[in-house]
Amino acid sequence: MKILGIGVDIVENSRIDKSLKNNLFIKRIFSKTEILHAKKIRNKKNYYSKRFAAKEALAKSIGTGFRNNLNFNDISIVNDEYGKPLFVLNDKIKKIIQKKFKISSFNFFLSISDEKKYSVAYVILQKK
Repeated sequence: MKILGIGVDIVENSRIDKSLKNNLFIKRIFSKTEILHAKKIRNKKNYYSKRFAAKEALAKSIGTGFRNNLNFNDISIVNDEYGKPLFVLNDKIKKIIQKKFKISSFNFFLSISDEKKYSVAYVILQKK
């Protein structure tokens, strides 16, 4: 298994907190699944900050950033039954990765964490 890319991002939580006052920001950046789940979360600022950082880290791991029609909304982060964060990718992202790396099968590994002021995400893109 070969590592194809690594991405890391850190976000100041207060910056995201200010943006959360704008509903257009939320709809442009976060998936419907993430928005629905956020309603159950008490600390929305850190919840959204971690997901924002994870999406940035994913785009960095691919090596494209958010261009070539790649949007924040194309990426969704969910948690498994143990709390482990996982990416849910749409077909557009899968095609971008398959075309760029000339592969058919890949994995993402995601780690996210937060403190009072900051949220951080680390992503590894690996060929299966």
